[in-house]
Amino acid sequence: MSEAPVRPAGPAREARPRPNAVVAVLALAGITVSLMQTLVIPIVPELPRFLNASASDAAWAVTATLLAAAVATPVAGRLGDMFGKRLMLLVSLTLLVCGSVVAALSDSLVPMIVGRALQGLSASVVPLGISIMRDELPPERLAGSTALMSASLGVGGALGLPAAAFIADHFDWHVLFWTSAALGVVAFALVMLLVPESEVRSGGRFDAVGALGLAVGLVSLLLAVSKGADWGWTDGTTLGLLGLAVVVLVAWGVFELRTAEPLVDLRTTVRRQVLFTNLASIAFGFSMFAMSLVLPQLLQLPTQTGYGLGRSMMTVGLVMAPQGLVMMAFAPVSAAITRARGPKITLMTGAVIVAAGYGLNIVLMSEVWQLVLVSCVIGAGVGFAYGAMPALIMGAVPASETAAANSLNTLMRSIGTSVASAVAGVILAQLTISLGGATLPSENAFKTVMAVGAGAAALAFLLACFLPGRRPADARPAAAPAEPAAESVH
Repeated sequence: MSEAPVRPAGPAREARPRPNAVVAVLALAGITVSLMQTLVIPIVPELPRFLNASASDAAWAVTATLLAAAVATPVAGRLGDMFGKRLMLLVSLTLLVCGSVVAALSDSLVPMIVGRALQGLSASVVPLGISIMRDELPPERLAGSTALMSASLGVGGALGLPAAAFIADHFDWHVLFWTSAALGVVAFALVMLLVPESEVRSGGRFDAVGALGLAVGLVSLLLAVSKGADWGWTDGTTLGLLGLAVVVLVAWGVFELRTAEPLVDLRTTVRRQVLFTNLASIAFGFSMFAMSLVLPQLLQLPTQTGYGLGRSMMTVGLVMAPQGLVMMAFAPVSAAITRARGPKITLMTGAVIVAAGYGLNIVLMSEVWQLVLVSCVIGAGVGFAYGAMPALIMGAVPASETAAANSLNTLMRSIGTSVASAVAGVILAQLTISLGGATLPSENAFKTVMAVGAGAAALAFLLACFLPGRRPADARPAAAPAEPAAESVH
């Protein structure tokens, strides 16, 4: 379905890039983009007042980012394979800076939504960075570097929360977005200076119809999932969007199978290694995000409930921050297991650790240190899993399709987090107590969400059992053709 990699004519480059510099810059870019996920969390309760809008309308400042990221990730991945991964990385960072500036200048709802949507369009930075690493780094550096790049998602999110809380407490809220813009400019400049453009290109024609169909299907699905609790799960709008998503995505799949140069090569995605990695990614995305929903609420609920700890948003950020550092610290451990036993074992190990972390959370939730411990355990498991997924994907697709394949895998994790938000929202809304006239989630509600999170990790483990057991892809030179290896997974 895809063309062979196209390499520019001319002599080989005289100097290879410095691996340490490439890895450091790409990881910084990943952290910068992941910051946008937690950037507005400290100010969400105040957004209606800041923007002179209702709470339901102000929530679009969060939803717009989710929808834009879902649409942009697979499209940017395909464009990166066609025209250059570094080029699309720079475009993504430019969109991040533009979105941050628009949000920083906004005092009303519409420009804020526009700015947040532009920020969401930069979400493809991490999968593009991983794909650049495959093309540019020596084989022995690939496993550790891709694990570190994957961990940047958690690092940025975890460290961004306390930083955003501090800025929101001590400065005007617009400073949050000016800070994001400044970091984006720094990342852009460093990529320009230190990251080379990959010579591996697929060429071909961009599938505009496929991109439009996927955008409509994904937006319909994620909009229904993210807004279903507010609109009502049996509301006509919710059901209509879900129905539209099913119809459009089925038609899109048929179209992609009949297109010579599809946006997503579905024949590649149904290969066993790719398919079960993506399914496990959905389960892991669900499991990881469940913790992000439970721990902040437990920390902030009043102590009068008997299980809330009555802490500030700043404390929430400080409790969650070690998780990101643990993810980064375990990246080389994840890489070592991948090199020794293969990425399948690394993924299964991560699933077991995450499930154990949720089990601990069910019995350890009464002290701050207990929640720090739980977040670190789960963070270690997520670090293992997120380090293994790129190795599994890149071991099963041609070199000319790595950006598109990694972007699709990132999209699967995002779908998992969206579903987690919806499911946890239903559970927390149904199992409640009354305190001082206010309705709050009960202790059993939180324990139920934790049990569901553990179940999602167990599901990821079971899905990983169906992966072929073989050596990781980083044993293969980055420039070598990948097609024979890809076929060997059947």
